[in-house]
Amino acid sequence: MNEPTTTRPAASNALAEDGVRALASLADRHQELTKRVRSIVVGQHEVVEQALVALFCQGHALLVGPPGVAKTLMIRVIAQSMSLTFRRVQFTPDMMPSDILGSEILQTDHATGERSMRFVPGPVFTNVLLADEINRTPPKTQAALLEAMAERQVSAGGTTHALDAPFVVFATQNPIEQEGTYPLPEAQLDRFMLSLTLTYPKANHERAVLMHSEEIARRSESVEPLFDGRDLVAIRRAIGEIPVSDHVVDYALSLIRATRPDDASCPKTVKRFVSWGAGTRAGQALLLGARCLAALENEPTPSVSHVQRLAPAVLRHRVLVNYTANAEGVTTDRLIEHLLQEIPQPAYK
Repeated sequence: MNEPTTTRPAASNALAEDGVRALASLADRHQELTKRVRSIVVGQHEVVEQALVALFCQGHALLVGPPGVAKTLMIRVIAQSMSLTFRRVQFTPDMMPSDILGSEILQTDHATGERSMRFVPGPVFTNVLLADEINRTPPKTQAALLEAMAERQVSAGGTTHALDAPFVVFATQNPIEQEGTYPLPEAQLDRFMLSLTLTYPKANHERAVLMHSEEIARRSESVEPLFDGRDLVAIRRAIGEIPVSDHVVDYALSLIRATRPDDASCPKTVKRFVSWGAGTRAGQALLLGARCLAALENEPTPSVSHVQRLAPAVLRHRVLVNYTANAEGVTTDRLIEHLLQEIPQPAYK
């Protein structure tokens, strides 16, 4: 059997020198970072890993979970560990786009009496923005934030203001209270690289939190950074240049296409319960996240298992179930699990 071929980016067949340096110690620093975060955010190990993948890839993530499961604490600690600026915004029904992006104000020069417009940046001008309960604000404000996420810039008064790199948004949604909310449309959800589901901690983890609350609070206030913004920019560039084998690309493509009910490869079970599948951006997110996982584990190239590990986080907010699924209690996660079992795996992992 022939060895699988490898597809490399056309621009370069080797990582840039700064990328090589950035990746050289990434696995070791990532292990130390994970250890520190887990000493503060007890449990939620899979979510911590996926949140770090989103940050290293400079991709936005949606956090869905009940109150009190350390969503804010986790993102704040991760930002501190990377020496990044962090802002948290509580979204409300009366919030306007200018409350997030910033606005122009009329300013008078007291010496000359001249008046001019000056742009006052909003909280979006940060490295890590936690948009708390994003579905509680009207669609106009949601769209303004999502435009900044897509373009990494803000326009006001005919002037474009670039956001400093890295810029990552973590948005939260509360799955319990849905009254008075404005759910994000599917096209806007697609802008998030990952959707992370947080659940209540296991009994032993919850007991540890109850026993050591004060100690955990002290640890969270004295987090030593292991990365900085320049590191993350170089790491993101290097991750994007990691080669991916053809069989891994083909597997990711098969997985994405199988979510679409009008595609011939879609299994009958999935076709029965899905009204809309994942788009091409989902495949890009899958491969980028798989590259990142490989780099974090000091692997030269991602494998099929890396794609499988990230598939639920990449697909759960991009696959829209129909009324039949809702009536029968079939969840998106259950359908993704079925797909992972149904799609043939290549001989090479």
